[in-house]
Amino acid sequence: MVKRSLQASHIGIQHAKRAFASKGWTQDNLAWEVGLKTRQPIWRFFSGRPVERHIFIEICSILELNWQDIAVDPPAKLSHPGEVPQTPVSDIDVLVQQVRSKRQKIIQDQCGILQLLDIGHPVAIDDIYIDVNILEEIASQQWLEISELQNFNIEEFDRFGKGEIDQKQIPGTRAVETFSKLRVLGKTGAGKTTFLQHLAIQCNLGAFAANQIPVFIVLRNFAEELRGRGEFSLLNYISQEFLTSKIEDSSIIETLLGAGRVLLLLDGMDEVTNQESNAVLREIRRFSDKYHKNRFVTTCRTAARKLALRGFTDVEIAPFTQEQIISFAKKWFVAFTKTNTQDGQAQSIKFIQKLDEPENWQFRQLIITPLFLHLACWVFDGHEKFPTKRTEFYKQGLDILLGKWDEARGVERDNVYRGFLLPQKLKLFSQIAAATFKEGQYFFEQRVIEQYISDYIRNLPEMPTDPEELQLESKAVLKAIESQHGLLTERAEGIFSFSYLAFHEYFTARKIVASHNLQALEQALARLVSHISDPHWREIFLLTAAMLKSADSLVQLMKQHIDALVAQDPYLQEFLTWASQKCSTTPKQPKVASARAFYLALAQTPHIASDFTLACTLDQGMFLDAALDNLVECATYSSQDFAYGQACRDALSNILGIVLDAGLHKALQQLSQKLPNPNQNREKFQVWWQTHSQVWVEQLKTVIINYRNISHRWQFSQEQQQVLQRYYGANQLLLDCLNSNCEVTPAIKQEIEASLLLPTSELEDREWQ
Repeated sequence: MVKRSLQASHIGIQHAKRAFASKGWTQDNLAWEVGLKTRQPIWRFFSGRPVERHIFIEICSILELNWQDIAVDPPAKLSHPGEVPQTPVSDIDVLVQQVRSKRQKIIQDQCGILQLLDIGHPVAIDDIYIDVNILEEIASQQWLEISELQNFNIEEFDRFGKGEIDQKQIPGTRAVETFSKLRVLGKTGAGKTTFLQHLAIQCNLGAFAANQIPVFIVLRNFAEELRGRGEFSLLNYISQEFLTSKIEDSSIIETLLGAGRVLLLLDGMDEVTNQESNAVLREIRRFSDKYHKNRFVTTCRTAARKLALRGFTDVEIAPFTQEQIISFAKKWFVAFTKTNTQDGQAQSIKFIQKLDEPENWQFRQLIITPLFLHLACWVFDGHEKFPTKRTEFYKQGLDILLGKWDEARGVERDNVYRGFLLPQKLKLFSQIAAATFKEGQYFFEQRVIEQYISDYIRNLPEMPTDPEELQLESKAVLKAIESQHGLLTERAEGIFSFSYLAFHEYFTARKIVASHNLQALEQALARLVSHISDPHWREIFLLTAAMLKSADSLVQLMKQHIDALVAQDPYLQEFLTWASQKCSTTPKQPKVASARAFYLALAQTPHIASDFTLACTLDQGMFLDAALDNLVECATYSSQDFAYGQACRDALSNILGIVLDAGLHKALQQLSQKLPNPNQNREKFQVWWQTHSQVWVEQLKTVIINYRNISHRWQFSQEQQQVLQRYYGANQLLLDCLNSNCEVTPAIKQEIEASLLLPTSELEDREWQ
């Protein structure tokens, strides 16, 4: 058996002292280079006392000495540092199988079970794990101008930097097979640790890297356990790991390492405290260089990627695709539904169907990581629907990112930001969000975000007042925010944004709602309402309405601002008056406001389907008016073609079947009789249509105006058309707020709905009444 310790000979000490002197170091310097927290082993080395073998060899390596020339009676088994004599491949294969068999239960206990947030019982990793994809290019490492990012539309915002825009993805296991030294980056909850656990289990079963032994190490545990010993030695740590599996011969691990038969999985580089990170990184670099034949995979949050590892290839975990989301949901509901597999699969189908509904698009933007997808499944499982108030889902997600995630994993942070209380964090993010959203800045340069942070923390107790110190403090806080929970993320070099647009909008709305007094709230709501025609602010209105204890003031301000959009234009007022009068004469009309909405949309050209969404309920009269208007439009704008003429004749025939008014029916019947029968003589019909259609259409319009009061030739200027579109969209937004389960007094809601789309004169009459 190889000796566990070595000591320097008298001559070896002289050689070592000369080499040490040429470096110009102190013993503390040498201890730091070797990765020791104390210089005691250095003193023992130069005193000729026994030193642990790996430390002895490392000291000689740092001093550029052959350790065998320095040691007393060096063991013949080791020819070079970290190497073992060549062992026949067949013997190594047998050794791999023996060690794997002895360590199988340990690996299964370490990596085979997951404990998900807010779930009271563990789950086997195979029951929930979904194969991840890897991005070989790190988006945040590319150089882009801020102007290039600001041009992204809303849909592209949440996709940019998450692998969905022109980035190639490969399976995670293929990346591990391709690169012998791999660092896997990812945001909070992206599945980095679970990926390593999956690799360990698959290797343990021989399904992946079948000729290697998996060793899974949580780096924060490695640092904590070895802190008191004053050294950071992966070899010693792995040897201790092997002892728990009753593998007591320390030469076994060196034999396996020397033959390249170890799959070393190092989890959580970013979770090692700052005071120990340099020593841990140095040990990983040294160990991976010495035992370079082996396979190394380590994980780190994307924001902490500057903790560089020489020789390692950086890749990033890609967001879940639609197929991965479906697969995860199926596994989740089968694993956690307390019935049977069939019921779990049925529940997952309901989940995906609900998720695909248009009103749930915000949830689809968030659940591209296992963390948020798990949260969505958990929330859905109780009620078979997503929360009506999305703010509750956002709040739960933020609670996880801002505290529960680190707490559940036992991770401690060690910088100024750790001292921030949750309310302070929320206030800081709200100020950043509101300031940037107001300026239309979805992306912002690092210096800008640091200034926002500086403006906030300068008012906190015990913060420096010197501008340079405050700037350094702001930079440290930004780094901590990015690395700890990823709410702010670097999209390109030096350019940041909120990690999800939903959180940017949520914090902007929260800043409004959290106004410190009633007067400040009224001013904030007034500023919000000034953006009522801007589609980018739509979500802010909905979120604010949902978060207010009472949304009465907000919806009333919205109604006043909307009515003012068209109040000063006499022609638009005439248009609204016509729509109101038309509605009041419609028999069996549904809700009056819905009827007005229908006619306002009907009168505009061209017709846009979304313009009709306000008119939720249509009666027969409205159907008739729609059919007549389409008939006029078809006859007016069609070419002088037989097919169009026949289509108009067929449409008129269908309309006659639903007309109840005798006078209108007779007038339309007379117009129908003027049309020749195309089935009898096609040529005659086409000649007639080309010759008489224009006069016939004018007669049709006259009949419709006389009997239905539609088909007026409203001539809107381009500016008036734009005003109408803003007016119509703002009314739709107001209705969406009222129907969003916000807290509005029933009487106020009823009055607003009843007075939608009325001209100013009628609004004033209602006010007097």
